[in-house]
Amino acid sequence: MKYDLCIIGGAGHVGLPLGVAFANVGQKTVLLDTNVEVLNMISSGSFPFMERGGEAALKKALKAKTLLTSPDPEVIGQSDVVVMVIGTPVDEHLAPNLHGLMKVVESYSAYVRTGQTVILRSTVFPGTSERLQRYFDKKGLKVGVSFCPERIVEGKALEELSSLPQIISGFDPKTVKKVTTLFSRLTKRKIVVMEPIEAELAKLFSNAWRYLTFAVANEFFVIATEHGLDYHKIYAGMTEDYPRMNLPRPGFAAGPCLLKDTMQLAAFHSSNFFLGHAAMSVNEKLPAVVLRQLEKKLPDMHDKTIGILGMAFKAESDDIRESLSYKLKKIAMTKAGAVLCHDFYVDDSRLVSLKKLIKESDAIILAAPHKGYSKIDPKKYPKKVFIDIWNFWPKNN
Repeated sequence: MKYDLCIIGGAGHVGLPLGVAFANVGQKTVLLDTNVEVLNMISSGSFPFMERGGEAALKKALKAKTLLTSPDPEVIGQSDVVVMVIGTPVDEHLAPNLHGLMKVVESYSAYVRTGQTVILRSTVFPGTSERLQRYFDKKGLKVGVSFCPERIVEGKALEELSSLPQIISGFDPKTVKKVTTLFSRLTKRKIVVMEPIEAELAKLFSNAWRYLTFAVANEFFVIATEHGLDYHKIYAGMTEDYPRMNLPRPGFAAGPCLLKDTMQLAAFHSSNFFLGHAAMSVNEKLPAVVLRQLEKKLPDMHDKTIGILGMAFKAESDDIRESLSYKLKKIAMTKAGAVLCHDFYVDDSRLVSLKKLIKESDAIILAAPHKGYSKIDPKKYPKKVFIDIWNFWPKNN
């Protein structure tokens, strides 16, 4: 085989760090993607999104000639292992949509060869791996299918790929052994072997758990705030030197995975996941709660300008996928005279400079607590209203 590894969807947030990591442990890796513009950026040594240590690692892999890019699906048939970074989205009814994944599989199936191993890396609906294995079996292709869930924090993939245990699965011992050997090159931590459906559920359970814990923190915040109390003071009292109170701080729980995967889990259990739906209700309503809080402090909001700081879905990120900052903006536009938005990292022509936002806004909401906003001192602007659900400026408030 010409390549050890082909990553379908290799220019994205999951595929690119994985490809770079494998290339830097000696696996000749080709990144397959339809976005030629981004592939050209990668080939020139530029990381197309924020990733800690990404640029240096990418340049190292390119220099070693173990990382290549291609928009040509022919590279699939030239690779020993094919990694598919194609997840299962949810539709407008919050039900899993399997059509996208199977459409990609069918479009590339002509390039798959007997003897290859196909690894699913993105989160999928339980049973998808088995469905894919049956698909290849019916086509008469002796292909080993494996599900090895991605479990990294976005932006820290290159660090965590080597420092966290890897979950792997397969439908036969040969595939399990092969995939174990492959991922053992990335990490010195334990390789955890599961049945495919167990691995699929492990990924969904993990993301749903995070989403639920954020919902608990956010609901506590709402209860305290709507009774006129300082939640952050209560939080400090609960958690100080008390290890059993491992509670996250309140804030927007967003991004491309947590809500989606919680709803996939609900769909798998015939929509009988009350905690998951309750968490969605809590987390998704937080932008409206923030604006209700602001209306109490700024009753004539319809004549005022609201500024929103941070449009990415989390701090120190340039990723706006499923960002609740944009939901906040949409609601604010129905209530305020004008809405201005800023972010240090997001490329959006509608954003304004930080100087303009601070100067022209009557009220400022901190949506994503980027470190750069720590330079703002609300005390210097006594006539402006600041809303900080994160307790980012505790000394200043």
